[in-house]
Amino acid sequence: MDKERKKLNQLASTAICGNDISSSVLYVSALSIGFAGQYAWITLLIVSLILFLFRRIYGEVVGALPLNGGAYNALLNTTSKSTASFAATLTILSYMATAVISANEAIHYLHHIIPSMPIIIMTIVLLGIFATLTILGITESAKVAIGIFLFHLASLLLLSGFIAYYLMQNGISTFTDNWNTPLSDGKSIATAIFFGFAASMLGVSGFESSANFVEEQQKGVFPKTLRNMWAIVSVINPLMAVFALALFAIPTLQSDSYQETLLVEMGQEVGGNGIATLISIDAFLVLSGAVLTSFVGVSGLLERMTLDRIMPPFFLKKNKRGSSYRIIIMFFIMSISVLLITEGNVALLAGVYTISFLSVMALFGIGNILLKIRRKRLPRPEKASWLAVLIGIAGVITALIGNIVLPPKDDLPSNLRVFMYYFIPSILFVIAMLNRTMLLKLILRILEASYRPIQGFFVKVDKRIKKTIDKINSQEFVFFTKGDSIETLNKVMLYISDNEHTKRLKIVIVENDKVKIPPKFEDEIDFLDREYPKIDIEFIVENGEFSPDLIENLSEKWNIPINFMFIGSPGDKFPYKVSELGGVRLII
Repeated sequence: MDKERKKLNQLASTAICGNDISSSVLYVSALSIGFAGQYAWITLLIVSLILFLFRRIYGEVVGALPLNGGAYNALLNTTSKSTASFAATLTILSYMATAVISANEAIHYLHHIIPSMPIIIMTIVLLGIFATLTILGITESAKVAIGIFLFHLASLLLLSGFIAYYLMQNGISTFTDNWNTPLSDGKSIATAIFFGFAASMLGVSGFESSANFVEEQQKGVFPKTLRNMWAIVSVINPLMAVFALALFAIPTLQSDSYQETLLVEMGQEVGGNGIATLISIDAFLVLSGAVLTSFVGVSGLLERMTLDRIMPPFFLKKNKRGSSYRIIIMFFIMSISVLLITEGNVALLAGVYTISFLSVMALFGIGNILLKIRRKRLPRPEKASWLAVLIGIAGVITALIGNIVLPPKDDLPSNLRVFMYYFIPSILFVIAMLNRTMLLKLILRILEASYRPIQGFFVKVDKRIKKTIDKINSQEFVFFTKGDSIETLNKVMLYISDNEHTKRLKIVIVENDKVKIPPKFEDEIDFLDREYPKIDIEFIVENGEFSPDLIENLSEKWNIPINFMFIGSPGDKFPYKVSELGGVRLII
């Protein structure tokens, strides 16, 4: 199916995630000026440096493990399922907040053109449009994303041309005056740059999205999407901050109206109503594109989590176009509920949005470190240096701390407090799914202690719960070995005992001229079978060559999904890439 499915090219992939990150120009310049004043463009250049380091960090991890899931996939293959689920929860919250905020802000921009438009209702309609578009398939979504992306770049280029002409006619005295203006509230330059940098890091939201649908991209496209997104952020955001400081005095830029619609005000100043209207339309479209990014990204992530049995298998159902429509519908309902709960006050979601995606970036950096340490033999097309990884993580953590200690505005709760309101219920749900057999057993014991007065009823419930537990544990797993030592095999058993719900494991060795069964190997497996009485170990010898075709044939023969088959980390001489093995997981 993967071979038949049409993959996304560089433009389509860049457009899908680029709409999210490039839409930041609508707010990040004003936001950074609000905290850093005339030094805003410097903070945005620092952000560009951090993002440059993360190009290699993401490139190394996804190059070694080119599977959907982003930070979740990185941690799943280097740590435990519970740790990876923590990163996945943060990613889902980030996408949810991005979808709601972007849709709401898009309608607000359109509201400038059509004042009679109902904000809440039209926000729901916009979310519904892009949910439907995602259900129709990622190829159709990409066509819309490309149109929005190119229109956005053209609009910014036109605006830049008008601003450049305006400055040639009127000079840059405003920029000079702003540069010499003392910082407000007696802030030091270091403090201004610190908080400005923390706020400016919001401009890279969307950079992580490409890693969540990498399996839908053509070979070699992923690193190009990272390069393209970095170039967009590095040029557009600092340039617009400089232009803003050259057009308006800092007190004007720090006012509420300019903070919300800075680019529209810039267009009005240099080109009148025509350019202002164009920027409003562009803002509506590109923010809508960010909504599409959220739906595409979360679909790839939740599908991977469902395949790993963290989410219920109910969500794996696909339509004729290959879209996991139940995942998309669930995310759509979640987004609407959040919008209604906040009553359209998306500022309440700022803490969720900020802390979630910065935490995901930091976890991806940590995943890179773990990949270097625990999967150092795994081939990868590029590597990030230790210095780059450590500086990148330090930069993201600095921005995260800055946003946590940032004083809330307009008597709103702190960023951390709002984040915890959404994070705690979400992570509790994920924890419950990871430990559902244990919870079912707990429920079973409670029922067994209290069912005697109505014994007949509870006997039926008892049987159904036991049947559910047995069904979960009946899933068989496979580990392919080349004759590993008993120490290594014991690590495999420990991982499966701690992370998977199963009672059956096949240990398979593919024997050929190069691979032979080591002496006493079967005795060692018998020993492990006795040491782990809760897992029935079956030793199987297959003749032939270890290859994707062999894996697929065994999967069909035994009716075991490839996602439940494991191997050790392959070395440089391994003839296949991990992505060619159909989803086989690495556990040692």
